[in-house]
Amino acid sequence: MHARFVRSAAVAIAVTGTLTWAPAASAQPSEPPPSASAAPTETPAPDAGSVEITTKDTAGDALPGAAFLLLDSAGEEAGRGTTDAQGKLTFADLAPGVYRLKETASGSPLHEVVADQDVIVTPGATTRLTVTDPFKAAKVLLQAKDDKTGKLLTGATVNIGTGTSTLLTLTTGAKGTASGELPVTSRKTQFWVREIKAPAGYDLYKPTKTFTAGPGAPVTVTVTNAKTATDPKPDPSDKPTDKPTNAPSAPGKPSSGTGRATPSAPGTGTPDTDSSSTAAVTPAGDSTQKAPTGSLAHTGADATPWLIGGAGALIAAGGGALFAARRRRADNSTDDGSTTS
Repeated sequence: MHARFVRSAAVAIAVTGTLTWAPAASAQPSEPPPSASAAPTETPAPDAGSVEITTKDTAGDALPGAAFLLLDSAGEEAGRGTTDAQGKLTFADLAPGVYRLKETASGSPLHEVVADQDVIVTPGATTRLTVTDPFKAAKVLLQAKDDKTGKLLTGATVNIGTGTSTLLTLTTGAKGTASGELPVTSRKTQFWVREIKAPAGYDLYKPTKTFTAGPGAPVTVTVTNAKTATDPKPDPSDKPTDKPTNAPSAPGKPSSGTGRATPSAPGTGTPDTDSSSTAAVTPAGDSTQKAPTGSLAHTGADATPWLIGGAGALIAAGGGALFAARRRRADNSTDDGSTTS
C-alpha cells in the first residue's frame, strides 16, 4: 500500500506540473572498475661473449686432442670440449663474468697439462687464450765408476745442464748411483754433465760429457774416476847410516879393504919385508886390525877429506918405518963385517 501511494504521488506531480520534491537518482555500478596500473619494464639481456683456446707445446707445435672444462663463478659446468687438428677450441654464448678453465688431458703421452686459470668473459667479445703444455721431464740415472774395475763409487757430485744453465745437481749415494728429473724443451734435448767433486781417494773427472734425452724417457749417465796416485812410503831400513858402505880406497891400500898394504919404499926396488917392518904396521900379537891413530869415524860423503889425510899419514908412517928398518939392516951388516975381519 505504501508503494502504491508513492507512485500516485509521483503521477500527481507530473500531471499538475508542480514540482514539490523529487529524489535525486544516482547510478550505482554493479562492480567497481579495476584500477589502472603501470606495465613492468623488461631489462634487455646483456650480449653474450665467448672464449677461444689455442693449445701448443714449448716447441711451438699445435696439440690436437687436448681436453678442457669450463666452470662458471658458482662452480657449475659451463662447457667442455677438445681441441681440433689445429689445437683450437671455442666456448660460445657465455654470459659475461669470470670463469675457471681446467685442462683435463693434454692429448699427448709426451706432454703435461697446465695448472687451472681464470678467464674473464666480456659482453659481445671473444677472449682468446693460448695454452702451452710443457714436455714431460726426462728421468736421469747417474753412475760413478772406478775406471779400472768398474766398481760403483760413493760421493761423486755432478752438475747437469744445458747451454749456460745448470738444471740439476746429483751426488751418488751408498750404491754409487743417484737419480733425478730434467726439464726438456723439445723431443730431443742435449745436456752436459760435469763432475765437481770426486769420490774419496779418486781424481776429479775433468772432461765435460754430453748426452741427449727425450720427454719422459729414461737415460743413464756414467762418469769414471781414476784412483789418486800416492808416493810410496820410505822403508825404515833405507835410512842413511853413519858409516858409508862404499868408502873410497886410499892410495896404497887394497880395494877389498880387508887389511893394510905395505907401501913400497922409494928407490929402485922393493925390499923384502921382515918381522921388524911388519911389527911397525901391525902390532905383534894383535889378530884384529885397528884403525890408525888419529883417523876419524866415517860420516858419509863429508869424511872423504879426512880419509885422504889419514891415508897420507899412513903412507908417511910406513915409509918412515921402512927407512928405519933398512938403516938397521945396514948397520947390522957393517957390524958383522968388522967383526969378521
